[in-house]
Amino acid sequence: MLTLTDSANTVVTTITERTPDIKDAGLRISTDEAQAGEFAVAIAPAPEPTDTVVPSAGAKVYLEEKAAIALDDKVLDAQFTDDGSVRFAIGTQE
Repeated sequence: MLTLTDSANTVVTTITERTPDIKDAGLRISTDEAQAGEFAVAIAPAPEPTDTVVPSAGAKVYLEEKAAIALDDKVLDAQFTDDGSVRFAIGTQE
């Protein structure tokens, strides 16, 4: 199953806490139908019924079915850039 680096855990927690009125807000990763091999990310109010919920230390990450399969042996890293945007990277678990 997808794992998160400590940095990704912090980034995801930080960006989802920007919507404090939505208790189960999380980062949802889905496959990008238009671009094979690419993923789309968005803040979701809750997981979809068929989403896989990634266990982590505080961050809520929801994986669409196809994304869960594609990311099964991967690790998600993330960092804030100097301008405040987020950069995500996917690597292979060791």
